[in-house]
Amino acid sequence: AGLESSKPIVIGDDVWIGGDVTILPGVKIGSGCVIGAKSLVTKDIPDNVLALGNPAQVVKRIGTETLLV
Repeated sequence: AGLESSKPIVIGDDVWIGGDVTILPGVKIGSGCVIGAKSLVTKDIPDNVLALGNPAQVVKRIGTETLLV
């Protein structure tokens, strides 16, 4: 049996990830993102965006004022 290695998943600060989301190895999710429920994240997601779908795609940019609760 050979050695197995995996690529890390990197998740930025202030990220919201919905339920039943799958994130593939080696993917980086930028800070301030929202990932919609049941999404499949197959590639890097830039900072401050809403991404969703299968595969996940950027739907819109999120301004910092949107994230204030």
